[in-house]
Amino acid sequence: MLRNFKTILALSVFVFFSSCRSELYEAEELFDGKRYEEAISSLNAYLFFHVTDVKAFHLRARAKEELGDIPGAMEDYERIIQLDNQYAQAYAGIGIILFNQEKYKEAELWLLRAAKTDAEDFNILYHLGRALLMNENYTLAEEFFLKAKELNEKHPQLHFYTGMARAFRGDVLGCAASFNTYVQLEPNNMVGRYNRGFALMRAGYLEWALEDFDAVLKTDPNHTEALGKKGICLAQLGKTEGCNYIQQAASKGSDYAQSHLDLCS
Repeated sequence: MLRNFKTILALSVFVFFSSCRSELYEAEELFDGKRYEEAISSLNAYLFFHVTDVKAFHLRARAKEELGDIPGAMEDYERIIQLDNQYAQAYAGIGIILFNQEKYKEAELWLLRAAKTDAEDFNILYHLGRALLMNENYTLAEEFFLKAKELNEKHPQLHFYTGMARAFRGDVLGCAASFNTYVQLEPNNMVGRYNRGFALMRAGYLEWALEDFDAVLKTDPNHTEALGKKGICLAQLGKTEGCNYIQQAASKGSDYAQSHLDLCS
């Protein structure tokens, strides 16, 4: 009789935990299918019995982010840290949310903590580099971008932001190499050239920027933003025809060109 009871109990425990694993697997599939509300509902049921499962909390936080429930996501990330203060993705999750809210100083601190906990995660290193770039710490930003490159050298935006960091440091050859790699990896070459031109313009390399804007306009003469930025480069170089391009772009609805009409006054 006792042996039968133990057998039934063991089977019940096995069925219970198998069911729980099934619920978590189902939630992951729902998340992957972008059915975020259903994923959260499934995770709520799972977490009712597994109140310390940090991976389930992490998945729920990500689902909440996708639905725009940022306070709810932050709450889950903070709960994870309470349960496991070495869970790097929770620090990164908070840091990326703060970055998207343009709170770059705070984002940097959270992402640094994430990187200290896991120095081999591409996403953490990449976003930390971006936060440092926004905080004008160009040397350290480049260091983290290069660490990220060791993990994934085929990420186009990584080379773009590395080029930005090098441009602001005054590394002309380095920024050119990074931007060239970015254009090669960017699936849409004209998008790559436009973005490279804009970055070069912001960094003060106006002649190089003009080459990219001219290439974009040759392919698409109606690219209003490239037209406006070409005009800005020319105006800053003292070329009077630049104002004509700025005014044309502004009349076609370019807010960026409109904000630079003072160059022609």
